[in-house]
Amino acid sequence: MARIDSFLRVVVDQNASDLHFHAGSVPIIRYLGDLVPLPYRVLGEEETTRFLTEIMTTEQRLLFDETQEIDFAYLIAGVGRFRVNIFTQARGLGAVFRVIPARLATMGELRLPKALWKLTELTNGLVLVTGPTGSGKTTTLAAMIDEINRTSARHIITIEDPIEYVHVPVKCAITQRELGTHTESAAGALRAALRESPDVLVVGELRDYEMISLALSAAETGVLVLGTLHTNSAAKALDRLISACPEDAQSQVVSVLSFVLKGVIAQHLCKNATGDGRVAVVETLLHSHAVSNLIREGKFFQIDTYLRAADVSTGMQHLDYAIFEYIKEGVVTAEEGLSVANEPEMLRVLVDGLLAERGETASLKASTP
Repeated sequence: MARIDSFLRVVVDQNASDLHFHAGSVPIIRYLGDLVPLPYRVLGEEETTRFLTEIMTTEQRLLFDETQEIDFAYLIAGVGRFRVNIFTQARGLGAVFRVIPARLATMGELRLPKALWKLTELTNGLVLVTGPTGSGKTTTLAAMIDEINRTSARHIITIEDPIEYVHVPVKCAITQRELGTHTESAAGALRAALRESPDVLVVGELRDYEMISLALSAAETGVLVLGTLHTNSAAKALDRLISACPEDAQSQVVSVLSFVLKGVIAQHLCKNATGDGRVAVVETLLHSHAVSNLIREGKFFQIDTYLRAADVSTGMQHLDYAIFEYIKEGVVTAEEGLSVANEPEMLRVLVDGLLAERGETASLKASTP
């Protein structure tokens, strides 16, 4: 048993999400989004190096020596799987271990909006799952893949860095490829996937023009493409996507995006009011004639306004209205909702109105940032 395993057992036993293991610091776990130091000594540089290199293969050590950082999945039998990032920092080596739950949660268990089920039924187009780091994007994406796997007979190809959730074929044929293990580059894997008769392509983060161009081409040719971005709203996701492209290519990308984009899911995690877990609050932008026009005209700044005015019966929803619904239901507290809102002043007005309606006169203005 590797020495790091005892720390990872603590992470799993405490229902935490991450272990931060850095030279020059005590080990720290992340529980419900908060960092909690473990009762252990400050890790020395040599000690940390021994702990972390012990779990790397010879090939991984060689790659790490060359690049000074590496991502891979680590399995402890009977405990769980972890996504690992090891890197060099000012005081020596450091690593973050992210727990990959042993059982994949369903879309229903995650309380995802009904509109997301409709997105899994699509046969073509581009769907983006976006949110800040640690917002549950990977879990939502995995639940959507699981829904497709259980309800339709299609070929799903995933390109991951590293493979996190392992999907067992139910009705679908599933091909999971890992960067550095099964393919040298995401773009190369995506280019090859287009020749492998895909129905659904899961491409991870769309971080550069080559990936974006290939993903849009796949969506144009009749493939359902699922990708991720690190932004906190649907409008910013589209702006980020276009900004990643060269100026001379942006007009063409905008034109294609205006008709292949089928949905943007922007999510954050909020602590439950009971304090025993977290729930995803989701902003949903879906394809419509109006959305296509806004994209074609490059008016991404108007998408927030459009979502605020959207009829909920369409399945579209602004993030802050999603938070407000959970506050009304008592799922999350007003203070927690305001802490993750994109437009806290707008949400505060709604919350104060709710308090007044319920006969509670206390305002949250003094207790929130």
